[in-house]
Amino acid sequence: MLINFRSILAELSVSPQTLLSTKRLHAVITRTHLSSDPFYATRVVQRYAMSNGLAYARRLFDETPRRSVFLWNSIIRAYARAGDFDEAFSMFGQMVRSEIRPDNFTYACLTRACCDRADLGRLKIVQGGAVVSGLGWDSICSSALVTAYSRLGHVDEASRVFYAMPESDQDLVMWNSMISGYGHLCEWDKGLKLFSEMRSLGRLPDGYTLVGLISGLADMSLIGVGQSIHGLCLKSCLDSDAYVGAALVSMYARCTCMDSACKVFGGLSQPDLVAWSALVMGYCLCGDGEKALLVFRKLTIECRMVDRVLISSVLVAIAQLANVRPGKEIHGFVLRHGLESDIMVSSAFVDMYSKCGFLDEGMHIFEHMSDRNIITYNSIILGLGLHGLASQAFQLFEEILRIGVYPDQCTFSALLCACCHAGLIEDGKQIFRRMEDEFCLQPGTKHYVYMVKLLGAAGELEEAFNFVQSLPQPVDPGVWGALLSCCEMCGNSTMAGIIAQQLFQMEPEKGAYRVMLSKTYASDGRWSDVKKLRDEIIDGRQKRIPGLSWIGCSGNQIDNKLSTC
Repeated sequence: MLINFRSILAELSVSPQTLLSTKRLHAVITRTHLSSDPFYATRVVQRYAMSNGLAYARRLFDETPRRSVFLWNSIIRAYARAGDFDEAFSMFGQMVRSEIRPDNFTYACLTRACCDRADLGRLKIVQGGAVVSGLGWDSICSSALVTAYSRLGHVDEASRVFYAMPESDQDLVMWNSMISGYGHLCEWDKGLKLFSEMRSLGRLPDGYTLVGLISGLADMSLIGVGQSIHGLCLKSCLDSDAYVGAALVSMYARCTCMDSACKVFGGLSQPDLVAWSALVMGYCLCGDGEKALLVFRKLTIECRMVDRVLISSVLVAIAQLANVRPGKEIHGFVLRHGLESDIMVSSAFVDMYSKCGFLDEGMHIFEHMSDRNIITYNSIILGLGLHGLASQAFQLFEEILRIGVYPDQCTFSALLCACCHAGLIEDGKQIFRRMEDEFCLQPGTKHYVYMVKLLGAAGELEEAFNFVQSLPQPVDPGVWGALLSCCEMCGNSTMAGIIAQQLFQMEPEKGAYRVMLSKTYASDGRWSDVKKLRDEIIDGRQKRIPGLSWIGCSGNQIDNKLSTC
């Protein structure tokens, strides 16, 4: 019998964790009458869980007469891993009613399950149970709680658990969870403060620490902070790490610093899909759809796998170019790879076809989608608005409210766009009021721009000017630019001059505003002012960057052009 023990232990350690091998091992244990032993039952249940044999795991659990805390933990973890959270908590309830007392690993497993399910209410119940059991400040329970609260965006709750622990129990995983939590909320200053505290205690950061810091940087004004963290990555010799490298590419891309993003990307020996997607999205944010398509083409030439995020990013680039041909090619690619049912991809196709002028194609995809979310509705409402079909856009908005989908800022941006294209001033004003009063959504720059365009297109320049002056200061240059464009359209050179002076102070290097003002002066016959503005443009050496064509590039040509990006 001793030989059997040894052979079975060896088999548990080295045999591959497939369903077939686990069944064979289960049969051996049953023949040697060891299946009733909770130790062997626990190991086999764990193997069944890892090989997607949950039904077999449950059958073995039910047939085991003596159940240890480890066996209970294994079956609870098996259900949680399979995504059957209700059954996992049901098993926990049975465990509590039995004579077996849950331990720290039980509560840690349930905490992770609540995090995976994004169930904040049940997470607090689990935390309460751990505290009542005397395990509230156990390092394993606390680490799981800090991670769960951080990932769910409740960093204040995570912070309370974190600081209630002794410093000796605050391991690197917990520090990283806290820093990442602040990063996901874009509270980069709090993350940096915690990072400084961590270093002052002599804790050495790893790649996950630095990635958590980087993830909170999403604005051009924070590029200096990002460069400092990049420097720390270099000093720590972590810049070559694929995970850190991809995060740096994403950070520079979010800040629209594509030269730096390309340099970091070029230094990666094997850039992953995250890094590739970051480049594509960065070029989309910069409005450079051609380079975004170029990156995607290079990726497919190298026969790399693509995911729904990357495909959606490329479709954004195609929508910017309003060139449906590559969009149809990618549609074929998606159909061949069975990705057409993904809601993110389908929504991106609705948006792309609508913006490329093929609204019928977008409507066809929308109508045949089995599942829709607010992003899908926003895409089709915007498409209808861009094609002047405001009444249909309003009908879809009412459908959203009727089925209980809550609108967001993008919904109202799409509705205001529809009002602009249809010239519906009163409807636009009503929608703008409903956004704040009824849905408690704070307007952003896009909403202000659409309101200015709506008023300006109707010749209500004074009202538009007063509207801009009533906005929270400082007003974004895009809003003033929209008003200047309306002045050009209406030929109001006096107001255009006042607005242009504001823009010259905010963005003195931008020649487009001087061009718009000179056109307004020209329509009013103020030729001396036109000459003065054009002389300023020439003296300021404000030149337009020539366009480049990427059509028909080979793989080597793509590499050469990317190297100049």
